[in-house]
Amino acid sequence: MTDRKENKKLKEIIAELNTGDQSKIARSIKSLESHGDSSVIKPLADKLLTDLSESNRKAILELFSSLKDSSVCVEIMDIVQNDHYISIRQELLTTIWNTKVDFSAYIDDFVEIAVKGSFMETLDCLTIIENLEGPFMEEDILECQLHLKNYLEDTSEKDKQKAQLLSEIAILIKDINQKLMD
Repeated sequence: MTDRKENKKLKEIIAELNTGDQSKIARSIKSLESHGDSSVIKPLADKLLTDLSESNRKAILELFSSLKDSSVCVEIMDIVQNDHYISIRQELLTTIWNTKVDFSAYIDDFVEIAVKGSFMETLDCLTIIENLEGPFMEEDILECQLHLKNYLEDTSEKDKQKAQLLSEIAILIKDINQKLMD
């Protein structure tokens, strides 16, 4: 009975989030801080893609940054990797390194984003990788090395600043790999 009641409450909050009324949106964001679960990540990300007041945009990003439950990792990474959300990816990456949630299982995804993404996305990925605690899976580290190798083998002109950040990421990956071998 309680689950149905909570589910109904969550649906009402999401419905309020999807109105065009900025004050209702602000109230719904506040309500999601205490009543939300991982199922609200996608609707909040969708809202970031819309014409949103700056204060509501900031509130959603702060909510993402304050997450503490590791169950949100899958939903957040699904959004970060989805091209539909590319316009907000850098902001979402910033919230990831501000959270207390461990995204160590996604190290190879962060390296891939760093290689393929913009300079700012690469910078955020470097910060995320620096703060990952592990443990790391050997196959994930091998994937990281493959992404970096592909970047190096690409003969197209490279942004020097981004290349510098990627070399820092490569050093981190090398250190992690060395620890796995020990």
